[in-house]
Amino acid sequence: MIKRGKPTKNGQVKLTFSVPADHAAGGISLVGDFNGWDPYAHPMQRRNGTYQVSLTVPSERPIRFRYLADGGVWFDDADADHCDEHGCQLNPTGHEDSSTAPSPA
Repeated sequence: MIKRGKPTKNGQVKLTFSVPADHAAGGISLVGDFNGWDPYAHPMQRRNGTYQVSLTVPSERPIRFRYLADGGVWFDDADADHCDEHGCQLNPTGHEDSSTAPSPA
């Protein structure tokens, strides 16, 4: 699950990512273009049966991300705006821009 906050006056949006704890046996990290795909930058914390992490990103630019579980297991988020072989894409405000929309099949 992905929760998007409202854009702030300075153009930032808080995003909260949640994954059910039973989705992975060990820890999970959120990795993406916002942290140089560094698996140590945003480790998810286990809370109330889920792994969660929050971050703040610029509201005007979509992000690309994936989850990395212990053992090197990568997985995507069904709540993302779009997923492909390069990971998932998410527009922080939830508004799709024609320049970032996936091309029709």
